[in-house]
Amino acid sequence: MNDKIKQLLSELAQLKSDLYGKDFLLTWENSTDNLKSVMLVAEIMQELHRQKKPFKIFDSGLGIAIFRDNSTRTRFSYASAVNALGLALSELDEVKSQVAHGETVRETAAMISFLTEAIGIRDDMYPGEGHSYMVEVAEAVSESFREGVLAQRPTLVNLQCDLDHPTQSLADLLKLKDYFGGLENLRGKKIAMSWAYSPSYGKPLSVPQGVINLMTRFGMEVVLAHPEGYDLLPETLVSAGDFAHASGGSFRVTHDMKDAFDGADIVYPKSWAPMAVMQERTRLLRAGEKQALKDLEQACLAQNASHMDWECTEAMMALTRNGNALYEHCLPADISGVSCKQGEVAASVFERYRLHTYQEAGFKPFVIASMIFNSKIKEPAAKLSSFYKE
Repeated sequence: MNDKIKQLLSELAQLKSDLYGKDFLLTWENSTDNLKSVMLVAEIMQELHRQKKPFKIFDSGLGIAIFRDNSTRTRFSYASAVNALGLALSELDEVKSQVAHGETVRETAAMISFLTEAIGIRDDMYPGEGHSYMVEVAEAVSESFREGVLAQRPTLVNLQCDLDHPTQSLADLLKLKDYFGGLENLRGKKIAMSWAYSPSYGKPLSVPQGVINLMTRFGMEVVLAHPEGYDLLPETLVSAGDFAHASGGSFRVTHDMKDAFDGADIVYPKSWAPMAVMQERTRLLRAGEKQALKDLEQACLAQNASHMDWECTEAMMALTRNGNALYEHCLPADISGVSCKQGEVAASVFERYRLHTYQEAGFKPFVIASMIFNSKIKEPAAKLSSFYKE
């Protein structure tokens, strides 16, 4: 066991986390110790993986995946996480299941959980629905466990909802911790969470909402930048401000991308849809108004096109601290001249930081595994130490 692992285990043992037996749905519902516990366990697991040491805690069982939106990184991160813990992966296809015939959420949740240890859910497209769906699943499996239908209660992990993307934002934070040499070194660092132009429509609000509500927990100077009309959910702005005040950091909103980038240590240029558009999109989908949906999409694309100057270019990067801010992105980025004619980031900027974004994404499987591990293992430091003795 090297000195780095000894230090991480020592820090973990001193935390007063209360993740055991609980789901992980929103970062802002969790204490700072809970967040640190997830990150420390993830870091230790990553080191175990590098040393070819297993961290399996299950002899059998399923990890169920429910993806109601497309995914690459999170889908494969969840698959590799549950496999590393000793579980088999099974994805619920709602089209092929009885959900298509009107099966209720309560019934589905119970039926998929008989030998299941974890349920990962992505439901991020519709404001007011994704998180509510996860809560409904959580209540259903709790009832079945309480009434003896299930021998064990599966742990629910939020793989992205309409409010938050906790596995992503914690992976983002782990990249910052690694890059700057510790969480304590993030205090006072300026991060620009900025809207950026995209030639597509309907991207969720959960990434920027997750970032501003996590980075403000650690004394950072967080600036949210977006054009007029691209607001996030009001309650997420209030909580970000409260977290900043409590941690000694700061939080503010600007409608000037240059203002956000000026002197920034980290930039996170990422497109998202206007909140009003997402709400109207939900209404039209429920009503089955196909032509109105097409009209809304065209209107949104036109609105985006009026802000094509919101791009992370070399000129924008030159405004950052020493012209050398760390670029972060949840991926896939809309790269100008590569994945689209013009998008969120210039090709030269993205290429310079491309491997950094890959490393950022590489923390996610371990974050997911850590969330499940912390929920199932009462004394995580002791259990992780045992893997080095085996």
